[in-house]
Amino acid sequence: MSIQQKTTPTSERPVRLRLTALERKASMLLALLFASRMLGLFLLTPVFAVVAQTLVGGDDLAKVGLALGAYGLTQAVLQIPLGMASDKFGRRPVIVGGMLLFVAGGVVCALATSIEWVTVGRCIQGLGAVSAAISAWVADSTRPEVRTRAMAMVGGSIGISFAVSLVLSPLLVGQFGLSGLFWVISLLGFVCLLIAAFVVPNAPISRAPINQVPASAVLRHADLLRLNLGVFCLHFVLMSLFIVVPGSLARLGNFDSASLWQVYLPVILVSFLLMVPAVFYTETRKRHKQALELAVLLLVVVLALMPWVGTTLPGMIGMLILFFIAFNILEALQPSLVSRVAPAEYKGMALGFYNTTQSLGVFSGGLIGGLLLRSGHGSAILWLGSGLSLLWLLTALGFKDKY
Repeated sequence: MSIQQKTTPTSERPVRLRLTALERKASMLLALLFASRMLGLFLLTPVFAVVAQTLVGGDDLAKVGLALGAYGLTQAVLQIPLGMASDKFGRRPVIVGGMLLFVAGGVVCALATSIEWVTVGRCIQGLGAVSAAISAWVADSTRPEVRTRAMAMVGGSIGISFAVSLVLSPLLVGQFGLSGLFWVISLLGFVCLLIAAFVVPNAPISRAPINQVPASAVLRHADLLRLNLGVFCLHFVLMSLFIVVPGSLARLGNFDSASLWQVYLPVILVSFLLMVPAVFYTETRKRHKQALELAVLLLVVVLALMPWVGTTLPGMIGMLILFFIAFNILEALQPSLVSRVAPAEYKGMALGFYNTTQSLGVFSGGLIGGLLLRSGHGSAILWLGSGLSLLWLLTALGFKDKY
């Protein structure tokens, strides 16, 4: 008994390894870089379906959806190639180059007077597909024992940046107009460029470059495929939902693009207050599989009921709160699970595929949502999202409960 009493405390200590000062600095700066970049991308989402009408051709909802999701297509194409380039040439130069393209695309959008030129600018923004390179830089900067925690910081920053965009976007549009919003997005990109170029500390590149591992290794991994399907569905649902929501809020509560924050702010605050205990319970009790399944089930139910419950303003607000509880849990949980699930020898490629399928979800959700809404099938967008989420739930049931 005395031996056990002496060894138990010491045996527990390795489990509670802390980030070193350098790891903490690198992780926080890279999470800030990721969040600032994603904020620049997300700022357009909450208001564009309404404010696009000020552009030539902005009354064509299919074109609006294409412009909203266009950056996802070019990101999907270049995510893995730029991840590989960062293995060969270094994380910093690839990310700096990507942010230059992001800024250039934002400037094109700011100067645009038609929906077509906004689409061109969004495509240029997407060419700066540096998510995989940032994730790889996080991996380079941290020990394996604490890497999941660092990856969770980056993953959580996506949900936070979208939450901030919901409130900030209507205020910026109300103050500066659509062109001013794009100038702010370009400024955010420039800030990211400065952080990447001068602030994030150097880290040795992992000597297991993603281009030395066959793609089939990732494509044969069942749980990684489940996570990839999940992030595709999540961002498809997000982008298609925000083709519908701004117009619905404008009709139900007579909100214009500048006053939508009055709905978005309480929605985000309440959803975060309800989401935090769920995330804390998941992490402390190691209930990742159960949290994944319950959050996806919540998406299925909310999207299926929204065409009926969301016909009044209080009903729509309630549905949005429930949606964002699920969204924020999944947005933080999934990247953490990727870092847990993927073997070390192809973690970089796994993150590349994950970010690629996320971008494809953004593109597909914007395009298909716009096409359906133009055809007068707004409810079909929500039911399609519910059906995709149900497919995701059925596949998630097979997820191994060992991570």
